[in-house]
Amino acid sequence: MTLAPKLAAEAFGTFALVFAGTGAIVINHVSGGAVSHVGVALTFGLVVMAMIYAVGAVSGAHLNPAVTLAFCAAGRFPARQIVPYAAAQVAGAFAASGLVLALFGNEANLGATLPSGGVWQSFALEVALALILMLVILRVSTGSREQGVTAALAVGGVVALEALFAGPICGASMNPARSLAPAVCSGSLRHLWAYLAAPALGALAAVPLAAVMRHHEGAAA
Repeated sequence: MTLAPKLAAEAFGTFALVFAGTGAIVINHVSGGAVSHVGVALTFGLVVMAMIYAVGAVSGAHLNPAVTLAFCAAGRFPARQIVPYAAAQVAGAFAASGLVLALFGNEANLGATLPSGGVWQSFALEVALALILMLVILRVSTGSREQGVTAALAVGGVVALEALFAGPICGASMNPARSLAPAVCSGSLRHLWAYLAAPALGALAAVPLAAVMRHHEGAAA
């Protein structure tokens, strides 16, 4: 398969993720809480699940530059495709934030991720969240592809779970593209660095941990 369909799939999948997820945040705000925090968390998890079904067989459904980077670090993804994948993901995220802005105006910072407390608290949370998410991804994916029932349920479930408990503190981004687009489009750039760096660090930290598990799995067999 050529690279173009993969990039189109990544752009569309990330567009859907950011449009549905941040759209839920904005609609919850303008509707006076009709969606609820639980609804927002479930929206993120469900859209990730749906996109794994929709584009996983095409591009692997990374939808996240940190995931792409970690797949490469794990030896499952070619380094030459990191930049094109990340560019497609960011383009999809910006298209989504632009559409949310056009539909609702600059409400709720377009769903930008901002710390509710100290920035280092949110930074540490984001590292831990990304580590857990990436470990699950590495354990349920085939090569660099998130696809199939197991991956969709596991990854979507982890995204929803982490958004449920950590969202009120740090926003539970776990995804530089998801944080970058609404921050830039809304002008809410405060502490953006934390949401770009922490998911990448957490995802990379999951790689050796997954390798250790795989080694012991093989030894036990």
